[in-house]
Amino acid sequence: MKKFDPGTIFKKMNPMREISIKKLSIHICTRESGAKLEKAAKVLEQLTGQKPVASKARMTIRSFGIRRNEKIAMHVNVSGKKAYELLNTALKVKEYELKASCFSNNGCFGFGIEEHIDLGLKYDPSVGIFGMDFFVVLSRPGDRVSKRRRCKSRVGNGHRVYAEDAKSWFVENFEGVLIE
Repeated sequence: MKKFDPGTIFKKMNPMREISIKKLSIHICTRESGAKLEKAAKVLEQLTGQKPVASKARMTIRSFGIRRNEKIAMHVNVSGKKAYELLNTALKVKEYELKASCFSNNGCFGFGIEEHIDLGLKYDPSVGIFGMDFFVVLSRPGDRVSKRRRCKSRVGNGHRVYAEDAKSWFVENFEGVLIE
């Protein structure tokens, strides 16, 4: 007779062990401010329905013509059901295939697409074509204890999301393929 192992059953049945998307960050870098940045903002707003935020350069890079604190990129953070829908359409463009190197040790993963029109947006000649990066942050319920202001504490090693957890979540939820 088999010996009862509560650890395996507990991990499958416990709702606190379920991994979900904390946020999906979509990022377009134009490397210059002005009209091109406004067009990128229009694309992100059309895609997500949210107002994007400008990102500033951290340092001056003369060879690229970038000055410190110059607005060079736009990004928007999406969470909830909308994040799952946008991630699904973006992965459809990538044919649900991601490299194993896309996954970081803390359970996040990211990938890029080259043309925003692949997501189903209509081409507008006045806007042009932009590529964008998708960054997904995964977490388990209870992750807030490490982020809150009052009574902050650590998340245990068994409850953190690691690269292997993120890879298995991607394969299970999106029937994705990992390329080595």
